[in-house]
Amino acid sequence: MNAYLEILRPGNAVMAVIAVLLMMLISRNFTIDAFFACFVVFVVTGAGNIVNDYFDYKIDAINKPKRPIPSGRISRKRAGIYSALLFIAGIIVAFYINLLLGMIALLSSLLMVYYAYALKKTVIIGNLSISFLTGLCFIFGGIAVGEIFVSIYLGFYAFLMTMAREIVKDMEDVEGDKKEGVNTFPIIYGMKSSSILAASFMIIASITSPVLYFIGIFNILYLVVLSFAIIVFLVGAVSILKDQSIKNSAKVSKRIKIGIGIIFFAFAIGSPFLASIF
Repeated sequence: MNAYLEILRPGNAVMAVIAVLLMMLISRNFTIDAFFACFVVFVVTGAGNIVNDYFDYKIDAINKPKRPIPSGRISRKRAGIYSALLFIAGIIVAFYINLLLGMIALLSSLLMVYYAYALKKTVIIGNLSISFLTGLCFIFGGIAVGEIFVSIYLGFYAFLMTMAREIVKDMEDVEGDKKEGVNTFPIIYGMKSSSILAASFMIIASITSPVLYFIGIFNILYLVVLSFAIIVFLVGAVSILKDQSIKNSAKVSKRIKIGIGIIFFAFAIGSPFLASIF
């Protein structure tokens, strides 16, 4: 993969775009502004990933040595310029859509930079920041398509799932973080406590997520697909509680990502738009 594309972490950026696309499906609103919103979340998320690599190049040299900056395929200076240009492009387009989305894009960009510079090194606050930004993608899309109420519900569940993965990722990266003096939850409170916290988020999300069907946001197909995601999350919760090794943490992190993908599919298949087609 081209280094300039890889450093965006396009998989993560596309997941952010999917949040907006899901709000388009739910609202049945496919305006040009909604597609501009997709562009904004992609480039701003990508820029956030780049600036995170910019500040974390020493840690990544230990935990993720094949990434573009530690591997030498992109210099830190070029990565910084690339990130700034993407942030600017996303913010300009967001302001073009409307003032509120422009302000959200601007403040989110500043939070991403501050997270990468300082918040990531703080206990829980960094995890909360990333989880908040993930949930905010739904609300950003909800504002773009005029479906704010539903977007808050979906943003909340995105927050819960992301918090679980954030804690597990910190467990996976504990060795490199220790060497760089990063005060993550696993380092301060231990791997066992971290596994309990991560499992709690997975279990809460699993137990409460069917409510979106019962309050009428999604149809019965949502519950059918959701059941698979719940299995993935509960298996992940049990696994991380039994085994807090770095190797297993990496496996559980991937499972959570798969579970999130299944839930996003459940959101889509259970939406009013797809229901009207099928």
